[in-house]
Amino acid sequence: MRENIKISAFGLAKGKELLSDDSYAVRIFDDIVVGIICDGVGSAQAGREAANRVVSYMLNNFKSRPSSWSIEKSLLTFIKNINEILYKESILEFERPEFLTTLSIVVIEGNRLYGANVGDSPIYLLRDGKLQKLSFDHILEKGSNILTQAIGMNESIEPYFFENFIQPKDKILLCSDGVTSVLSNEEIKDKLKFDANSLIKFASKKVKDNLPDDTSAVMIEIKELDVRAQLKQQNLPIPQNIKKDEIIDGYRLIKPLIQNKRTWLVEKKGVRYVMKFPPAEAAQDKKLLDLFVQEAWNAKRLKAGFFPKAVIPKNRSLRYYVMEYIEGETLKQRVAKRNLHIEEAITLAKFLIGASNYLLKYNLVHGDIKPENIIITKRGDKEIFKLVDFGSIVEIFSLTNRAGTPSYLAPERFKGSSINESTEIFAIGVTLYEALTQKLPYGEIEPFQNPTFKKAKRVKEFNRAVPQWFETIILRAIEIDPSNRYQHYSEMDFELNNPEKVKPYFDPNATLLEKDPVKVYKSAFIVSLIVNFILIMLLLK
Repeated sequence: MRENIKISAFGLAKGKELLSDDSYAVRIFDDIVVGIICDGVGSAQAGREAANRVVSYMLNNFKSRPSSWSIEKSLLTFIKNINEILYKESILEFERPEFLTTLSIVVIEGNRLYGANVGDSPIYLLRDGKLQKLSFDHILEKGSNILTQAIGMNESIEPYFFENFIQPKDKILLCSDGVTSVLSNEEIKDKLKFDANSLIKFASKKVKDNLPDDTSAVMIEIKELDVRAQLKQQNLPIPQNIKKDEIIDGYRLIKPLIQNKRTWLVEKKGVRYVMKFPPAEAAQDKKLLDLFVQEAWNAKRLKAGFFPKAVIPKNRSLRYYVMEYIEGETLKQRVAKRNLHIEEAITLAKFLIGASNYLLKYNLVHGDIKPENIIITKRGDKEIFKLVDFGSIVEIFSLTNRAGTPSYLAPERFKGSSINESTEIFAIGVTLYEALTQKLPYGEIEPFQNPTFKKAKRVKEFNRAVPQWFETIILRAIEIDPSNRYQHYSEMDFELNNPEKVKPYFDPNATLLEKDPVKVYKSAFIVSLIVNFILIMLLLK
C-alpha cells in the first residue's frame, strides 16, 4: 500500500438515469498507482460497453505488465492494442465503429507521473494553488463536441502522452466532460481540497440533481514523496567483492555474519554495528534492487523495541544500510541447550504477537518468524527478545508462494493461500512449540516438499510443566485447518493476557470421550442406573 498517496473515485449518471456511460477506476498495485476514466460515446450503440472494457483491459494489463517495459511503452502499447481490438469487433458486429469511448489515464511510478489521453476527458494537476490541464483535447475545434480521436474510432490511433515529476501536495484529477460542463476551473480547484465524491456531489447539487451529462471523477493526492523512490534513484554503486578490514565510510569490516558475505559485523569509533549490502546481482537486476530498497526503508522506519535500530547514512559512497549490533544468542541456540522456562515462553508469545501487531499498523507481516530470527539479549539484568531479518518483511496478503521457512509455514501456504495474520500466527505457534519441546509439531519440512500434515502431539507429552491454558493457545495457533485457528493477532493476544478465559482445546476430530470424559461417564452412569432400575422392576413382577 502506498501510504504517501490518497485516492478516491465517484460518478453519477445524468438526469434521472440509473446507468452511466462513464467508467472509472483507481488502483494501487505493488509499485505503481493507476487512475483511469473513460466516457463512452453516447451516440454509439456500444459506448458504455467500450468504456467498461477499456478500463478493465488497462487495469489488468498494468497489473501484470512485463517488468522490462517502461511506463511509456506500456501505456502506448496497451492503448493501441485495445483500440485495435474494439475497432475490429465493431466492424465485425456492426460494420461500422460503435465500440467508442474516450480514455484518460495516469500512472505514478516512484515520484514520476505519466499520462495519456484519447478524446476530450481532461486530466488536471493542482500544484501550488494553480490548476493546470495536462491532457490534450482531440476535438474538431475549440468548443466543439466532435471528436477527432476516440478509442475504437479508427484502426490506428495516436494517443497524447506526457510525463513529469510529482511534488508533495500535488492533486491529480481525471474527469469526464460532464464535470467541466457544469463547474468552472475555480470551482474545480476549490473542491479538489476534498475528494472525488465531494466534487461530483457539488456539481450535481449545482444543477439541482439533474446533471446534463454523465459525470465522473478520479482524484489522486500526493501527501508526500515516496522515500523508496528517492532511495532507489540515488546513484550508488553496489560492491561486488567485500573484504575483511576494508574501510567503507569510516566503518571497518570485521567479519561476515552470513555465508553469502553480504551482511558484515563492522566497527566505527569503537562501536560495533551490522552493515548489510544488496546482493551483487542487484547491480543488473531491477527486482533485486527494488527488494533491497524496500528492506532498507522498512528497517529505517520500523522504530520500535521489537527490532534492531537501523539507519541509512545520508552520505553513503556505496549502497548499504546499518543496524545496531545485538549481542546475545538466537532462540535456536538457546533451545538447542534447553527448553524455555514457562515464564520465558509466555513472554516470547506476547513479544511475537506485539511485534506482529506493530507491523500490521504498516500493513506488513514478518514473513519468516522462527527461532533463528529471534535474538535473546540483555537489557540490564533482564533478558529480552529482538526480531531480526528485515529482508523477509512484506505487505500483508502480498505473497501467495512458499516464501519463508517450510517447517514454519501454515498448511494453506503450500496451496497458494496468501500470507496473512492467521498464517503468521501458525509460525508463532510452531516457534513456541519448538521453544518448549525442542521439537517441531509437524516435523522437519524440506524446501519444495509437498507435506502431509497429521495431528500434532500435545505439548504436555514432551513438557509436563506447560499450563493447560498455554498449551491450548499453542495448539489453537498451530491448527492445520485455518478455520479452527486464531484469525487475528488480537484474539491470541486477548487469551495470552486472560488465561482464566481460555477455553479448553480439543482436536475437532476427537471423540466425545476425548473432548469431555466427565460428561461421557456421567451419561453412562445415568443410563446404567436406568437399565438397572428397569431390570429390578421386571424381577419384582
